[in-house]
Amino acid sequence: MTDSENPESVHHTHDPAHHADFFDTSAATWDDDDKRARASKIADAICEIVRPTGVETVFEYGAGTGLVTQMLGDRVGPATLAEPSAGMRDVIRAKVEAGTLPDTTDVVDLDLTVGPVPKERYDLVVTSMVLHHIADTGTVLEAFWQLTSPGGHVLIADLDREDGSFHAQMRDFHGHSGFDREGLKRQLMELGFVDVVFRDCAEVIKHDRPYSVFLAAARRP
Repeated sequence: MTDSENPESVHHTHDPAHHADFFDTSAATWDDDDKRARASKIADAICEIVRPTGVETVFEYGAGTGLVTQMLGDRVGPATLAEPSAGMRDVIRAKVEAGTLPDTTDVVDLDLTVGPVPKERYDLVVTSMVLHHIADTGTVLEAFWQLTSPGGHVLIADLDREDGSFHAQMRDFHGHSGFDREGLKRQLMELGFVDVVFRDCAEVIKHDRPYSVFLAAARRP
């Protein structure tokens, strides 16, 4: 993730209105080469672990412009993309109209930290570079458990634990400086997930420093 795609680079705060404004105004220019390349690596790692057959339903949380689902392509089935930014949702809809995303794609306005969990269940629950922005990860992980079909997988791409420099320019940041893999594994297992594995997935260059990104995969029995 580069400075241009993150609220940190504009001294963004966690005020919800400001947060929405940032992503709304950034949406049209979001899909740069770095983000496309990272999304492709994440999608490939997902497929290496899960081995989808092309029919699996997908729920991507904090989908942005839907890049990860876009890179999964026809390796998976119908997708629901949950994204609170209206600007980002507009880009997703434009991709559907252009055929970049399939016409089976559903777009929803959803914030799992405050809203009820949808009743639908999915084979693959995916999120990329979102969880570290959420202070109460427990609530969202519990929602992921509820959203995952028996036999399905939750797939989380995010930062490894770092020294706090990734968000050093962000005022009033209440998220996480990445995640300890063992700690996240325990959280997932306590919810009931099994077969938890981690894969080195990608890296983000920010302030001329590399930050490693993992993919965590876990199955709901």
